[in-house]
Amino acid sequence: MKIDARAACLQTPRGPVVISSLEADTPGPGEVQVRMEACGVCHSDVMITGLEKLPLAPLVLGHEGIGIVEAIGEGVTNVAPGDRVGITYLASSCGACDNCRGGRERFCLKQKNHGFTRHGVLATHASVAAQNLVRVPDSLSAAQLAPLSCAGWTAMGALREANVQPKQWVAIFGFGGLGHLAMHYAHHAGANVAVVDIGEGKLAFARELGADIAVEPDKVKATLGKELGGVDASLVFTPSAAAVPVAFSALKRCGSLILVGLTTDTYSFSVTETVLKGIRVQGSYLGTRDDLEKVFALAAEGVAKPTVTEYPLDATPDLIARLHQGQLKGRAVISF
Repeated sequence: MKIDARAACLQTPRGPVVISSLEADTPGPGEVQVRMEACGVCHSDVMITGLEKLPLAPLVLGHEGIGIVEAIGEGVTNVAPGDRVGITYLASSCGACDNCRGGRERFCLKQKNHGFTRHGVLATHASVAAQNLVRVPDSLSAAQLAPLSCAGWTAMGALREANVQPKQWVAIFGFGGLGHLAMHYAHHAGANVAVVDIGEGKLAFARELGADIAVEPDKVKATLGKELGGVDASLVFTPSAAAVPVAFSALKRCGSLILVGLTTDTYSFSVTETVLKGIRVQGSYLGTRDDLEKVFALAAEGVAKPTVTEYPLDATPDLIARLHQGQLKGRAVISF
């Protein structure tokens, strides 16, 4: 059954984001039709709006969604009508390559992505791939749950890559949608957290949420380096390449530099220092299925709820512009 829907669409590469009326398709094989409850606005949406080429145009944006399954397509067995589900950037993967068989589906060369290589979920209704849907708790609002489908998942994956242990020090560079969740997860794991960002507003927000230390980049060497003797892990969530060498400088010997924020810019640091100090440099993209289920389980337990502000769908174009300028606190969520 086709349903009239409204959606946030990127009309052309580097074009405007507009709110459009469209028909939500009847789900095909391996798909489900979802009535959306909420969808977060992610920095990946900003990145996609700046690309010179798009796999689809116009493109419905969004990949951080919570909704109710209304209909299922042929072959779908993992969810049923009435289920409340979380929708992520990873729509589907081939299931047969080494990465898929090894639990690393997010690195599959044949993956499809909601809001990029297939239409996303910044819409009142959407037909989405069923393969990687996750059932979510009924006890929390959709606005609270939506950021966990991407920001929470990615933050948890980065902490796992860093192998954070109790009483260690973790430095979070960029205190936005991902950074504030990573701090909650790190504290839950028993670690201490230092937040590094630009501007007293972000630092005050970090202190309000429980940061053990909150400093601007020019204070990193003195505060994290000299006073602490370095941190065990630096998690770089900001898309600013300038943060990478600062995050590197904060590490103690045998520390881990985990890169998460996407940017087309480049960065540099000393190969000799990397070798002699035993520094591990790791890219971190999304997370595992266990990471995803863990963030929803923690939220259901009252741990690591995201700080969200709800907006109507019509606000999406302005929110993407504000996110590009680093003007949003916590996570912006479209509620339907």
